[in-house]
Amino acid sequence: MISDCHSRDDCWCDAPPHSNLRSNEVHVWRAALSVGQPVLQSLIGTLSPDERVKAERFHFTRDRDRSIAAHAVLRLILSRYLEIEPNDLRFSYNRFGKPALIGHSGADSLHFNMSHSGEFALYAIARGREIGVDVEHVREDLASEQIAERFFSPNEVAMLRALPLNMRTQGFFNCWTRKEAYIKARGEGLSLPLDRFDVSLTPGEPAALLRIRESKPEVEDETAGDGELEASRWVLRELPLGSSYAAAIAVQGSGWQLKCWQWT
Repeated sequence: MISDCHSRDDCWCDAPPHSNLRSNEVHVWRAALSVGQPVLQSLIGTLSPDERVKAERFHFTRDRDRSIAAHAVLRLILSRYLEIEPNDLRFSYNRFGKPALIGHSGADSLHFNMSHSGEFALYAIARGREIGVDVEHVREDLASEQIAERFFSPNEVAMLRALPLNMRTQGFFNCWTRKEAYIKARGEGLSLPLDRFDVSLTPGEPAALLRIRESKPEVEDETAGDGELEASRWVLRELPLGSSYAAAIAVQGSGWQLKCWQWT
């Protein structure tokens, strides 16, 4: 039986028998990456030769197996929407590494993005709009002020320092995943440096892209209005994965409904 939780975005529903994605919807899939060897062997068969080579480069078996599972599940999910065999999917990559489907273009084409960390992978799917997703396993040893000062904007660093100590680790990873999701949605790599835009990060408050700067953070210029206009074209949403993970999506445009599916 399919769980009826479409009106809520804080739960992960059983996948429907058929994946029908409307233009006013965004679908996010969650998959657990720890699978048995029989399942893993079947998943390897869906990968392209270059995907297999990439997976074999991992030094640790656990990381290799998770990479195989993550990329195979992406193919299986996309094949549901396109109604073709997962082995028949072909990908192209822009100069920053963002993937796209070969042979499936147009105003209503599928846009997708994937991220995996620890035990989970997330897959974000939309029609005719750019999308990015990021998930991170929360580790207190990585949430340092030095890393924040290196990669966050001055405004974000100030917001992080203003948080109570017991909220700073979650605030750090809120900031990190929201920035990564936006960068991935734009598909331009670090041509837009991470310190050139601000996101919200306070735990319990809505995710938001606050402002984009074309100039250095400490310089106020005449393009500030353009940066605010660009920020208004995007929507950030936090994705619930429990206290051990932080996750977010960035979606171009508004007026869409989020549906979260559990891949089994």
